[in-house]
Amino acid sequence: MESKNLKVKDFVLIGVFAVIYFFVMFVVGMMGMVPILFPIYPSLLGIIAGTIIMLFEAKVPKAWGLFILGMLAPTAMFLMGHTFVLPLFSLLVMLIAELIRRSGSYRSLKKDMLACAVFNIWICGSFMQLLLMHEKYKALTLKMMSESYFSRLEKIITWPTVAISIAGALIGGYIGAVIGKKLLKKHFEKAGIA
Repeated sequence: MESKNLKVKDFVLIGVFAVIYFFVMFVVGMMGMVPILFPIYPSLLGIIAGTIIMLFEAKVPKAWGLFILGMLAPTAMFLMGHTFVLPLFSLLVMLIAELIRRSGSYRSLKKDMLACAVFNIWICGSFMQLLLMHEKYKALTLKMMSESYFSRLEKIITWPTVAISIAGALIGGYIGAVIGKKLLKKHFEKAGIA
């Protein structure tokens, strides 16, 4: 039986998938230029990136692989000026996703799909920054966008909006996982994931 420990090739795959995921995240994130669309971003990201995450899970059916992949984007964003709220929230989300995969011994397609859906919730930590660290998030936003943009965003992002976005992220992530399952059936069979 194959080792469950990450090897060098697994870390290379984590890096490759991180680059692909960052690119998709950035392209889909462009919709956030229109404040009213910002809360929909997590749902759409999950639908589009779900296949990427499902393929990663098929290629790296090992402990901590998904966790490491999932922490790269929020950590990079934190280093670029986002608040600690984002990586802290992401840490919680990624631990839950990791535990879900572990409960299926990294060989359960159903658990991988659920982990994919949960994985997608991390991006909602972006919204929480506005609510929990308002002034710092405002300063960060004003470096890139106008005062009027932030004013509109401020009115849209509320705790009820965050709750709806989290639910949407979970649903979008699961839809993406279903699409990924259909598109990647051979990969899962080859990896022995049922």
